[in-house]
Amino acid sequence: MRVVPIELREANAHIEQHHRHHKRVQGHRFSLGLLDDSGRLCAVACIGRPTSGIDPGKVLEVTRLCSDGTPNACSMLYSAAARAGKAMGYLCIQTYIYESENGASLKASGWRFVRKAHPSGRHHKRSDLQARDVSQVTIPKTLWRKDLQGVQIEDLDLAHHRRKD
Repeated sequence: MRVVPIELREANAHIEQHHRHHKRVQGHRFSLGLLDDSGRLCAVACIGRPTSGIDPGKVLEVTRLCSDGTPNACSMLYSAAARAGKAMGYLCIQTYIYESENGASLKASGWRFVRKAHPSGRHHKRSDLQARDVSQVTIPKTLWRKDLQGVQIEDLDLAHHRRKD
């Protein structure tokens, strides 16, 4: 198997076809695909800005990771996303998963459990007054991170920095 860069529209098409509970993403910094030995796309990862409001110039977030069930695909993409983020100079990469998920792929890729996440009220309003889809906000999640430059993000006092709306 090999990791390749892919366009967001290709990643979203895979997500719409294979993801168990999430829809397509609105935007990204970059997306990665995993091709099996026959060249078939078997998994995708979309990497974007942090949804929590942490400084997006220092932190990346895997906003979607979707596999068709190919063994080790998720671990390979989490690792590849972290390597790409490190090469681009980001301090860390993070993701949220449902509390009911065990994080095996994240553990295998060297990520660490940070904390249980809490629903953010920021998701309930938009500056243009349009309704926001909050269906995924209320489900209990956990936060996982991988430090990329040898500094834990908590040490930089950015963990609770929020964008000013």
